Amino acid sequence: MLMEQTRYSRLANITKIINTKLELREVLQRVTSAISEEIVQCNSVGIYLPQKDGTFRGFAGKPELMNGMALDTQLIDPEIDLLAKEVIETKKTIHIPDTSKDNRPDPKTVEAFKIKSLLVLPISFEKELFGLVFLFDYGTPMNLTESEIQSVEAYVNMAAVAIQNVNNLTQKENLIAEKQLLLNVTRDLSMCSSIQESLDKCFFYLGKILDSKNIAAHLLEPLEKKTITLTKLSKDCNWTEAEWSETLNNIRMDHSYEAMIQEVIITKNIIQIPSEDIKGLLMIPLVSMGEVLGVITVVDLVRKTHSYDESQIQLAQSIVDATAPTFSNLLDMDKLENMVEERTRELAAANEKVTSVIESITDGFFALNKEWEFIYINKHQYLPQKKAAKDVLGKNIWEIFPKSIDTVMYKEFHRAMLERVPVHFDIPATSEDYCYEVVAYPYDEGICCLFKNVSEKKKYENELRRFSNLELIGQMAAGISHEIRNPMTTVRGFLQLLKKEDEFEKHNDHFNLMIEELDRANAIITEFLSMGNTRTSDLQMLDLNSIIYDISPLIKIDTFNQNKLIQFDTKDIPELLLNRNEIRQLVINLYRNGLEAMSTGKVLSISTYIEDENCVVLAVRDQGEGIRQEILEKLGTPFYTTKDNGTGLGLGICYAIAARHNAKIEIQTGLDGTTFFVKFYSKNNLNNPHLD
Repeated sequence: MLMEQTRYSRLANITKIINTKLELREVLQRVTSAISEEIVQCNSVGIYLPQKDGTFRGFAGKPELMNGMALDTQLIDPEIDLLAKEVIETKKTIHIPDTSKDNRPDPKTVEAFKIKSLLVLPISFEKELFGLVFLFDYGTPMNLTESEIQSVEAYVNMAAVAIQNVNNLTQKENLIAEKQLLLNVTRDLSMCSSIQESLDKCFFYLGKILDSKNIAAHLLEPLEKKTITLTKLSKDCNWTEAEWSETLNNIRMDHSYEAMIQEVIITKNIIQIPSEDIKGLLMIPLVSMGEVLGVITVVDLVRKTHSYDESQIQLAQSIVDATAPTFSNLLDMDKLENMVEERTRELAAANEKVTSVIESITDGFFALNKEWEFIYINKHQYLPQKKAAKDVLGKNIWEIFPKSIDTVMYKEFHRAMLERVPVHFDIPATSEDYCYEVVAYPYDEGICCLFKNVSEKKKYENELRRFSNLELIGQMAAGISHEIRNPMTTVRGFLQLLKKEDEFEKHNDHFNLMIEELDRANAIITEFLSMGNTRTSDLQMLDLNSIIYDISPLIKIDTFNQNKLIQFDTKDIPELLLNRNEIRQLVINLYRNGLEAMSTGKVLSISTYIEDENCVVLAVRDQGEGIRQEILEKLGTPFYTTKDNGTGLGLGICYAIAARHNAKIEIQTGLDGTTFFVKFYSKNNLNNPHLD
């Protein structure tokens, strides 16, 4: 009765410890102490817990040293110890009263510890084995009774409860740790801004739970979805990408490394393969929304076992599954960013092309918004005060061109802006040498305007009008010259006969006046014929300087008679195809106009020089008051003259002679005088001996 009370007291004490203490070793040590006290013949009690490699290692017992060996260094291998193997398989207590009559115990252990009797009990709970309990003696059999064995089983059951509680607690703690780890993974992935960053986070946590640095991601090509185009390695990987592929392809396995990757992609299942060359190979599919994005591979070089446990694999799968949606989103973002970048480049290229086209326009171009602010302006647009495009962008046009307010430009621009219609008009620029043709078109935000410099166009139009007038005069002269000259010759002849009659002598003055007027009319007709003639014959290679010096005495006499001065400045020039008489007439007309424009004491200059390789210039410069703009535009027009007794044909003849010699007349005028430039283009002149 006393022994039973003592047993119940021990069981109650152990139960209390189990319910209050969480340290497993302390609880199991109390169990072994209680067993050894219950079974007095027992020399040793040891509790052995399972290891990952299938063996059982000493964890708690009495005594702690046996034959100089610590309990935690002792291993029981079921592959060798048949007794332990049977207990594990049957989960039943085995009592061997005499080891000499039973071959199941490990003979080496029996011999080493002089074991005569053995009691082996499984520590199990609900068919789950938690460990083994060994009781044995040193040379003296324990002679256990059935009651004693049952007492030991009761204590072992308490050990099973303690281990189960600890396992449950450990499992809860591990589950909490795993959930916390997954929360950390999710949090860290949510802050990733690039694919590489998300993979680095995945590699970090996989390496943490799988204890490996050699991790790689084999990613599928986004479009083809079948071709692996890129391998990304963990930062601490022992290999380069080339070494990774070479090493994995050289490992002796049933299938090639690439084939296994394809199998994972197709089946979407994890593959774990132990190998003789490496400790473990784990391949996990990276799947998002049912779509395989790649394969994560973990290689273990140093593990003691050839496989990962189920909890590690499940946690690794959870980490990869958490990475997949983040990776997919970042991949989509990369695609969108690439598309945006590509579209941006295309738009930039298109914009650059449009800008290049607009900038290549040699006319001015600008665009205004509805507030009349410049939003674009090209480099050819005229701006006052030497402003550049950057100086006026964003500014109101009427602040830049204040003098244009209430002008035709102001009114037409407002019409285009308000009525949304295109307008077309001409305006003179601030410089009198230029004229602009303006076109303004409405668009969504305002109007765009094109300023075209039409100065040359106006000059050509004037030239065209001049030549049209010359052609008209030529046709008139050709038509009426003979019809008028014949009766005029007859009248002049009869007037001369009448002068010889004595009876009409008192009318000689009248006859002379009539003859002079007839001669003047004939001279005008001759000038008509000269202006209307567009063909030149008898062109010869002549020296322009020689022609000028031939008539220089006449020029000097005229200037002297008018109390004016003449200055010649001729340079060496090549010979030109010229008609001597016409060039003489040209020079005479120009120098006489120059003399008439000057007051006494002024200097008239006649010069020749080479302007460029193909141009010889004759320049006649006076020191008059210049020519007003409204007169300048009409010079050369037949019958237009500012002289009281002029015919308006002199300059017209000059323009006609220049045209027949393939030459061009340009005028430069100002307050200090006027210069007429006659430009002979020698190459054209030489190449066209017969100008039709």
